[in-house]
Amino acid sequence: MSEQHIHLIYWATLSGLVSCLMTGLGAIPVHFVKYNSNILRSFSGSFAAGMMISASVFSLAQEGISLKIKIPLAPYEVMIGLLLGALFFWITDRMVDYYHLERHSLAKGFSRKGILIFISMFIHSIPEGVAIGVGYATGNFHFGLIMAIALGVHNIPEGIAVSLPLKKEGVSTWRCAWASILTSVPQPILAPPSALVASLIEPLLPIGLGFAGGAMIYMVVAELLPEAVEEGGKTLTSWGVMLGLVSMLLITNLIDLLPTP
Repeated sequence: MSEQHIHLIYWATLSGLVSCLMTGLGAIPVHFVKYNSNILRSFSGSFAAGMMISASVFSLAQEGISLKIKIPLAPYEVMIGLLLGALFFWITDRMVDYYHLERHSLAKGFSRKGILIFISMFIHSIPEGVAIGVGYATGNFHFGLIMAIALGVHNIPEGIAVSLPLKKEGVSTWRCAWASILTSVPQPILAPPSALVASLIEPLLPIGLGFAGGAMIYMVVAELLPEAVEEGGKTLTSWGVMLGLVSMLLITNLIDLLPTP
């Protein structure tokens, strides 16, 4: 293996690891939230739902569609990925019910919904890990670094989105942080190999991004929103979703203001 390949693997791994750990920071602000009312629980769940919808549509799907410059069929791959992601989550939902995974020793303290949120965000991180590797593989070190920083900062509100529903169910802050970090484990694992075989993996990015977005959107509609409406009503849930969506969109656009190489 050449020195250039070693250098590529080193930075892709380090960037993926730092980006992964930053997800755990999202549990810090959630620690100070006290869930002593249905209204607060409803708003927290709907706010997290809004953040996930924003990440799915304005980050994952939009990023996949933007690849049409290199991959002409990218928009259609994203659409197919969205449907496949929803189908996958529908099947996963039924498997969790069928096997009662919340009773497993590794899932102690997590509800059925908590497990589904974890799975959804874990899937979300797979194309992000690939994106870090592909960014470094362009040969422009600064581009890869900026992409890694952007994803790392983006992971903080994602950690909030993971932690809010878990904290509402009584999960400790430490477990919320660890659950958030574990959802991003695919990033340090997939970034190095993606950097080495970028030319083979990049064409699959659009469908992967769409897949992750579809899984999250399905989970939001099937799990988070019905419970939020039941606890706080339609009006509160709607405003929670809007504020969460705008917050994630604001963060995403602030990241775009970072200087590019």
